[in-house]
Amino acid sequence: MEMRVYGHSGARVLVFPTSMGRFWDWEDRGMIDALAGHLQNGWIQMYCVDSVDTESWYNKHVHPSLRAERHAQYDRYIADEVLPFSASRNSQPFVIATGASFGAYHAIAFGFRHPNRVGRVLGMSGLYDIRQLTDGYSDEAVYFGNPFDSIANEHDPARIQALQRMDIILAIGQDDPASQNNRALSERLWDRGIGNALRIWDGWAHDWPYWQKMIRLYIGGHD
Repeated sequence: MEMRVYGHSGARVLVFPTSMGRFWDWEDRGMIDALAGHLQNGWIQMYCVDSVDTESWYNKHVHPSLRAERHAQYDRYIADEVLPFSASRNSQPFVIATGASFGAYHAIAFGFRHPNRVGRVLGMSGLYDIRQLTDGYSDEAVYFGNPFDSIANEHDPARIQALQRMDIILAIGQDDPASQNNRALSERLWDRGIGNALRIWDGWAHDWPYWQKMIRLYIGGHD
């Protein structure tokens, strides 16, 4: 697995690429330039990871349970390899997970799965019900990879408290097909007593120029 690291200090930011994307996508699409000031001033350090989407949720040649198992392996890679690697380079304890489109799914799914290790999640133009990619199929493996379902049934007090401490930001265009799913996820979080910021943008807002603006607004730090 490959990745690119940007910045020298500050909050450690896990950056997930868009659907079936690669670790260089954020640089190629102007997202690193959009955060140049944050990086130069040492407010954030970005770890742009690769994806295995073609082997997991987008692999239509295997059963959804096998796709979910591959995603679970990816989750363990981020948790057991990427996070320790980032900590070895940067002692800042605050971790942010972010992504756009399918990268937003990964950011939210990872943050909800590991609420004691992530301080902020920022999902931009994401869809958080993975059953959209399994034709409605679900089992235990799919369930644990589906933040939309799992959060509705979260009853562990320790995990709920950890999620309540997390900054959860969902940014989506009003006309984005996933807008209703974002509203529903926000409601499910509030139902569990988990605060979150739902930010509805005018229009479709599902493209890199919008995400450059969103990331600057919501990543945190100074401007």
